[in-house]
Amino acid sequence: MQDVDIEAIGVMSGTSLDGVDVVCCHFNYNNSEWSFSPISGKVYPYPPEMLERLKYSHGLNGHDLAQLDVDYGRFLGGLVKSFVAENHCNPRFVASHGYTVFHEPQKGLTLQIGSGAHIAAVSGFDTICDFRTSDVALGGNGAPLVPIGDKLLFGSYDYCLNLGGFANISFDDGHGRRIAYDICPLNIVANTLTRRIGLEFDKNGDIGRKGVVDSDLLVKLNAIPYYKQQPPKSLGREFVDAEILPLFGQRTDIENLLATYYHHAAYQISLALSAVGRRRVLLTGGGAYNSFFIECLKSATSHNIELPNPIEIELKEAIIFAFLGVLRYFGLSNCLKTVTGAACDNIGGAVYLASKNNEF
Repeated sequence: MQDVDIEAIGVMSGTSLDGVDVVCCHFNYNNSEWSFSPISGKVYPYPPEMLERLKYSHGLNGHDLAQLDVDYGRFLGGLVKSFVAENHCNPRFVASHGYTVFHEPQKGLTLQIGSGAHIAAVSGFDTICDFRTSDVALGGNGAPLVPIGDKLLFGSYDYCLNLGGFANISFDDGHGRRIAYDICPLNIVANTLTRRIGLEFDKNGDIGRKGVVDSDLLVKLNAIPYYKQQPPKSLGREFVDAEILPLFGQRTDIENLLATYYHHAAYQISLALSAVGRRRVLLTGGGAYNSFFIECLKSATSHNIELPNPIEIELKEAIIFAFLGVLRYFGLSNCLKTVTGAACDNIGGAVYLASKNNEF
């Protein structure tokens, strides 16, 4: 492959609904190695109306879900257009993750909304989206997608641990294979609990810090069968609704539920980190700012937990989605069968051109 020098925008909208991450990044390929440098990035909060529509999107009828797909695409396109104007960047294209409404790969089903056609039309930039469907069609989990970016852009770390709506991990197994999977739900559960008391999230983990661990509940959480499954494996909202939330019932002692869940998640992550005997852990994602949870995690493991600069903590997934778009642009595999369980490595991403005159 020849040397590459390209600028791209990544848009990440996770299941925790804590905002839309937009980043413009410069990517280079030379001497058989990839490198990147973030140009600018920003986290956009959701307007209340859009937040509510996304929060309950899994219960919409077909027509209303299709309309939300369009409206959310227009919304994302508007964010990109404003971002480019504010930061004077010049991307070749936009790579958008979309918002995951359904993810049931065992049924061949995954759905991320945020119409790529409307992102392209509103923003004026070619758009790549729908990164998961091809992998699911090939028998894979369609997730996680970031490990190839972990391998090629953050390969100096033994583990890449992301604390978002779900906690997921990525590492090389010592035989040249990238292993990655969702460990457990994290922010999606914590945010669901805090919304019961009118808060969008547990800032710094302060609410959970006040609680007392419920030993019986902790045992039930750790006994969930998913944790015994071998990767490849992935999680979606359906798992939270079916396996996690019923264990909480209608309890109102949110402090205790949060404290218990944080210890549960820290324990499950510690098991994942003990999978191979290496120690350097790159920690990113919104959960990195939950100081109480990080204390729980550090107490549960002896590995070296390293936090990078703020733009990588907050926007690493958006950076990697921009990179997935770069790989798609050059016709290179951006989804690994060793991670997802698909029949083969594959190239994910549907392309929408901003105008008929463009040549992708």
